[in-house]
Amino acid sequence: MNDLHFRLADEADLATLVRLRDDAARWMIAQGNTGQWQPGELDEDHFRRLMAIGEVWLAEAEGRTAGAWELWWADGEAWGPQPPVAGYVHRLMVDRSTARPGTGRLLLRAAEHRVAVAGREYVRLDCLAGNVRLNTYYLDDGYRLVGHKAGKSQPGGAPKSFTLLEKTLRVGHQG
Repeated sequence: MNDLHFRLADEADLATLVRLRDDAARWMIAQGNTGQWQPGELDEDHFRRLMAIGEVWLAEAEGRTAGAWELWWADGEAWGPQPPVAGYVHRLMVDRSTARPGTGRLLLRAAEHRVAVAGREYVRLDCLAGNVRLNTYYLDDGYRLVGHKAGKSQPGGAPKSFTLLEKTLRVGHQG
């Protein structure tokens, strides 16, 4: 599983990112999770905007996309004003048609490594409060519940409530 290679996404990857997000939304719906993501919610402009203000990462294996995630250096809407001590992971997506089991955790490790290398001591993320399976996934991975955010606005949808999760890193942490 160490055959994953990570790189920053660029303009040529926009269609791939939209496909990954839509496929992940369809997979969630097929698993009975109809409240989190919907296909068609995010378009190329969303990822283009994120590339301009944050980082969007792709994971590839054997020349094929295995997954992606967004890394933000601030998330005032969910976390409020914060000192610059964290990186915020959003839209962790795995291509279930090509990725091996465990790829999601490898993507998370890569995101944590990037945050640690940047000198930040926490990785933070938010997760739909009602998604017990995903909340448990992150808790089992060493994240801890640190709060709740009610009424967070959503792209193309009604506001939703989220749990706020955090993991402490060692600065210079190597994954």
